[in-house]
Amino acid sequence: MARQTTKRRIGEQAAATPRAGSRATPKTRTNDPDRTKANIIEIATHEFSEKGLSGARIDEIAERTRTSKRMIYYYFESKEGLYRAVLEDSYRRIRTIEGSLDLEHKPPLEALAQHVRFTFDYQLANQDFIRLVMVENIHHGQHIAQLSRTQQESMGAIQTLRNIVDRGVVAGVMRKDLDPIDLHMSISALCFFNVANRHTFSTIFKVDMTGAAATAARRESVTEMILRFVAP
Repeated sequence: MARQTTKRRIGEQAAATPRAGSRATPKTRTNDPDRTKANIIEIATHEFSEKGLSGARIDEIAERTRTSKRMIYYYFESKEGLYRAVLEDSYRRIRTIEGSLDLEHKPPLEALAQHVRFTFDYQLANQDFIRLVMVENIHHGQHIAQLSRTQQESMGAIQTLRNIVDRGVVAGVMRKDLDPIDLHMSISALCFFNVANRHTFSTIFKVDMTGAAATAARRESVTEMILRFVAP
């Protein structure tokens, strides 16, 4: 009897010990909450951008992550809470990169051109972000209205443009009546359209909006339009 008990204990210990090369157990994964939350947000970003707030399912998000449905609710409280976390993360990422461009040490027109090209490239490379913005507009901005930090961080983009415009006016290469928010809206609109409307526009007018050459040409066209717009 003692031998059977000992054998059973050894077997239980072996079953509880991960095999070499095997994936970490759920217990190990939950010991890193930041990584777990980041993984949830990454998967949820794609789900919400593809299916919207109403169409996304927590069950599907949990199935594709390193966690469980119960853990998702523990971290984010509700599907709407997770959606808001996704929105906040998406805006934070673009604002963080914008803040690292070091535009203040470049001539104003060069700085503005770099800002426009960055916006174009970022939106093209992060189409989930574009779709999330469209989803939130369907909801009339009611969720982003609750994200005061996101609103504050976004004002950093306006301040960046304000600094460029002020330097451009002093240098005589930009007109004096430019409004940084209006300028930001124009840049965003031109770059946004390239992603948001590419399928309908290219189908209706039979033009290429996805090839490398067409994308590069559109990028420079948008940049030139903005530079002409700010000229005195």
